[in-house]
Amino acid sequence: MRLLVGLGNPGSRYARHRHNVGFLAVEAIAACHGFGPWRERTKFAAELSEGALDGEPVLLVKPATFMNESGQAVGAVMHFHKLEVGDIYAFHDELDLAPGKLRVKKGGGTAGHNGLRSIEAHIGNGFWRVRIGIGHPGDRELVKHYVLSDFWVEDRTWLEPLINAMAAEAPLLLKGDGSAYMSRVAHLTAAPKPPKEKPSEGEPPATPDRPRSTDR
Repeated sequence: MRLLVGLGNPGSRYARHRHNVGFLAVEAIAACHGFGPWRERTKFAAELSEGALDGEPVLLVKPATFMNESGQAVGAVMHFHKLEVGDIYAFHDELDLAPGKLRVKKGGGTAGHNGLRSIEAHIGNGFWRVRIGIGHPGDRELVKHYVLSDFWVEDRTWLEPLINAMAAEAPLLLKGDGSAYMSRVAHLTAAPKPPKEKPSEGEPPATPDRPRSTDR
């Protein structure tokens, strides 16, 4: 069994916050792959959804402890099911990645992320991080307000395609090849290349030293 954990804060007031993009990711996986309904499990302080990816049993987890205590829920579920630290995948927001970028790594630091810090304190360092870029507001003083604010309307142009691609390719993530998962998601979310402009009739093709008449 694998544990896919979305990091975020519980409650409707936080649902569209940047800090909750991990919740959005696991919710999309559940919907895409026909997982069971989300159920509150007070013994784990979390909401759980059960299913499978390519035949591998998977438990999706949304901690109900608020971000700073996420490790409490993750540790409880992991120990109950007798899982290894390497069976855990934490989906979380990442300030140090541009919006729409994705990075996957097993182990590593917490980069100041309180949810990751809590998980590390409860189960150790060797779990997988699925880092979802939300960008940085540019000033450390603005970070708290930024992550605890809703995504902007214009963010939908990258957020929805990214979350959908991450969900669709989730089985690839469990194969242990983070690079392949990142590459596939990047391919699915790449902006289409604009068509090459055809030269006007009777006009020779543009070259570096001969621009089209419309370029002058």
